[in-house]
Amino acid sequence: MERSLTTKGKQILIFSTLSILAVYFLFDGLLHASGFLIPLVTAFILALLMMPLARIMEKSFLNRTASSLINTIIILLVSIGFLALVSMQVKRVVDDWQDIKKTMQPKIENVKVFLLEHTPLDPADLEQSNQGSSIPFMGSSSNPGQKAATFLNRAFGFFGDYLLTFIYIFFILNYRNRFKEFILRLFPDSKRNEVKEVIVDSAKVTQKYLIGKLILIGLLAILYAIGLGISGVDNFILVSIISAVLSLVPYIGNIIGFGLAMIFGYLTTGDATVLVGIVLTFTVAQFVESYVLEPYVVGDQVDLHPFFVILVVILGSTIWGIMGMILAIPILAMFKIVFAHVAPLKPFAFLISKEDDK
Repeated sequence: MERSLTTKGKQILIFSTLSILAVYFLFDGLLHASGFLIPLVTAFILALLMMPLARIMEKSFLNRTASSLINTIIILLVSIGFLALVSMQVKRVVDDWQDIKKTMQPKIENVKVFLLEHTPLDPADLEQSNQGSSIPFMGSSSNPGQKAATFLNRAFGFFGDYLLTFIYIFFILNYRNRFKEFILRLFPDSKRNEVKEVIVDSAKVTQKYLIGKLILIGLLAILYAIGLGISGVDNFILVSIISAVLSLVPYIGNIIGFGLAMIFGYLTTGDATVLVGIVLTFTVAQFVESYVLEPYVVGDQVDLHPFFVILVVILGSTIWGIMGMILAIPILAMFKIVFAHVAPLKPFAFLISKEDDK
């Protein structure tokens, strides 16, 4: 009996160790393959978003290739428009940067005085913190050649992944039936109907979530722009758009958006009325988002428990950065659909959903 318990204990230990190693190498592989996977997964999600429009085009007047190309161009033009708008606003910030620094300098000095009086920090600590550059990834020790090389390397990497994403979108839309048939052929005929149901449900929940989120982002951007514009926030268009887009990241995005509004609003002007306007704008916008827009525009499409939403967003950030935070919820929603249709995995579907949450 004792020997049997010892053997069972060893089996549990071996299984636990192998499971931990498998999870570690899985996430390590996802991290190292981010350059390949992020554009591919982003393209897959965007292709799902455009699939209803592609089907409408194909049923009316276009063939599969033409509709796939047109939908890819639509996403490309929208993204270029967004980047152009952000670029114009960033240029405005750069042009006004010296004035912003002059306005912020007294406030920074007040913060330093407060830290010296109420924390264990001493002037040497603060002096050491000022030695770094205010521009991320551009340390003071870097020479101009290194800065230029770093900038070009990042720019080429970004635009390479950017263009590659649209190539993926076209092929996913154009050959979606082939990919679907491939998945179906991996399973026996008796399971094909169930697998087809999983594919359809996963696509639907992602499409509804993304379309609802896009509408929500547009409405939030309008609310933020009205409130921040009236409050006198500089670059309120940029702040409004970024804050609205950040709503894709639950909870954390709203905090970051509020921080941006504070930086471009109160810290650059020092006007207390601007501060009140920012607080009121975000308070009203969050109330409208939570109790009006979210329930009626987005609805309860993904049915995910808030704890696991936060968990998967943090995990996505750890693995793939900002894109990981944005892609985390649609991916988890698709996994939930798969879990709900596979008998051994149904407990996991129950765990990450809000079903019977008491």
